[in-house]
Amino acid sequence: MTLVSQAPAAVTAPSVAPVPTPPVRPARRARHPFLRPGALASFAVVLVVLGWALAPGLFTAADPLVGVPADKLSPPSAAHWFGTDNLGRDLYARTVHGTGLSLQAALLALGLGLVVGAVAGLVAGYLGGVVDAVLMRTTDVLLAIPGLLLSLAVVTALGFGTLKVAIAVGVAEVATFARVMRAEVLRVRTTTYVEAAVLAGARRPAVLARHVLPNAAAPILVLATVQLGVVMLAVSSLSFLGFGAVPPTPEWGSLVAEGRNYLSVAWWFTTLPGLVIAALVLAANRLGHLLEGREHR
Repeated sequence: MTLVSQAPAAVTAPSVAPVPTPPVRPARRARHPFLRPGALASFAVVLVVLGWALAPGLFTAADPLVGVPADKLSPPSAAHWFGTDNLGRDLYARTVHGTGLSLQAALLALGLGLVVGAVAGLVAGYLGGVVDAVLMRTTDVLLAIPGLLLSLAVVTALGFGTLKVAIAVGVAEVATFARVMRAEVLRVRTTTYVEAAVLAGARRPAVLARHVLPNAAAPILVLATVQLGVVMLAVSSLSFLGFGAVPPTPEWGSLVAEGRNYLSVAWWFTTLPGLVIAALVLAANRLGHLLEGREHR
């Protein structure tokens, strides 16, 4: 009797339906930093302030120096957007016409700090040695004193006036620009093209002007944008303390100072010019940090 072995039937695995995968959506393009709402609002604030400074007559027809006693301390309305002051003068007109003087002082102070600080940092970083030690110890002394206190000390020695306020604030800004410029020069002077220019026999002034300064200037310009808000706040603070323009000339800081005695009866007298200052400071700070972020990319 023959035994025939039969192989066991193959066991088939149950078929599993494939799990559907969700469709791959294209990556959403990131919005450009300068097209975000905050950046656009900052641009708008800066443009409005520049318009006030360059052509105040296009924004208001009221005389900032002439008031109507019957309208004194009137609240904001369609006739007087920012209300009126204690002499019946239109506060919006005084804010608009005071923009030019305040912005001029801030830009002058920023330019002074930028030029003097950049030159000091450029020379200290490239020459090194005793020159670097002397200049940097001087900047250390300036940085050890709070900026507003240093500006107050300088303007007290110089006297009253918008120009002297600008000089005082500019002196306080020198150390910041000098430190940043020196750091950039120390980085740039070790690069190949600078060493090649030195080995080729180029003079030091030519190397500084053609190779070092152009490649170290970008962070300084970005820093100037960031510091614009700080400088504007310092100029307004000294004007608030009475060191700015002589009354009745309108200036942002003096407008805030004039209304401090009327806060209980006329909140708009101090609040609205103060909000204008705050808006410009925040807008300049926002745009400066956007430029700083692009610079570090």
